[in-house]
Amino acid sequence: MKLFKYKIAILIGLTLWGCEAQSHQAQEAIIDIETTAEDLSLFAEHVISTPLYERDLAINPQQNELIYTLGNYKQTKRCLVVRQKKKGRWQNAEILNISGQYQDIEPFYSHDGDRLYFASNRPIYNDTTRNDYNIWYSDRVEDRWSDPVALDSIINSKGDEFFPTLSREGNLFFTASRANGVGKEDIFRAEFVDGTFKSPEPLPAEINTATFEFNAYVNPDENIIIFSSFGRSDGFGGGDLYISRKDKKGQWTASKNLGEDINSNKLDYCPFVDWTSGNFYFTSERATLQDDKIESVEALKQQTDQPLNGFGNIYKVAFGSLE
Repeated sequence: MKLFKYKIAILIGLTLWGCEAQSHQAQEAIIDIETTAEDLSLFAEHVISTPLYERDLAINPQQNELIYTLGNYKQTKRCLVVRQKKKGRWQNAEILNISGQYQDIEPFYSHDGDRLYFASNRPIYNDTTRNDYNIWYSDRVEDRWSDPVALDSIINSKGDEFFPTLSREGNLFFTASRANGVGKEDIFRAEFVDGTFKSPEPLPAEINTATFEFNAYVNPDENIIIFSSFGRSDGFGGGDLYISRKDKKGQWTASKNLGEDINSNKLDYCPFVDWTSGNFYFTSERATLQDDKIESVEALKQQTDQPLNGFGNIYKVAFGSLE
């Protein structure tokens, strides 16, 4: 009898181990940053894109780490979350060691992957009364990130600064509302000269309008920009993604809506391009909630507890399919 129970225990253990291994392998297959997506798809469903609020994906140049923003349902708490790939396997998600206390959002890797820029409402310049969003950076120190440092006050005002992106030359693009702006919210560029940022200037009318422009991704060569805008006459709803390229004279061309294959009637924003795989990533609040009558509390819970519940998720599609 004891031998029989022992064999049963081993069998159960092996079964559980096998299920866990299959689950782990399934998870590995879902986190795919190598394959260029032929069609628009939800990125890493149930692993990264979950019923919580996910946004702001960044992938490091070495292709072995990704960071994104994870928030609760109402985004009253938002943290930077990291996943690392070690020995060919993606590790479990962890709160970045510099995050978790304040509202930290919108990560962006430097072009060597050893510096991380992000926006945060943590107190700045030793002023404990400040809770506006500013742009910070942290440097990689072995397997951790150093204490964040705020950019100079020529960048960080007492208003909000969001969504940092840097070109290969170090020029900084970000979102803000300022007196020298064009509209209600604009995209600014601060040139990087001799190790310091110059006074930010709003991008021209081909990009900024009298309404809202925000969350711009600029490619390393600084000749492609993808951003969101809300309130334009050609918009589909809650905020759409637009693209502009520089012409032969180095001037930005009139921005174009990326169309209904990308944009929805909900908020579409937070663009990022992984040039290694050729994938374009963005965040969307689109949902697939049905209009049918809810017959039970359990049905309501099931409909809510799914990635496409109307909170943010991350999508990907081949960059080459955008135009």
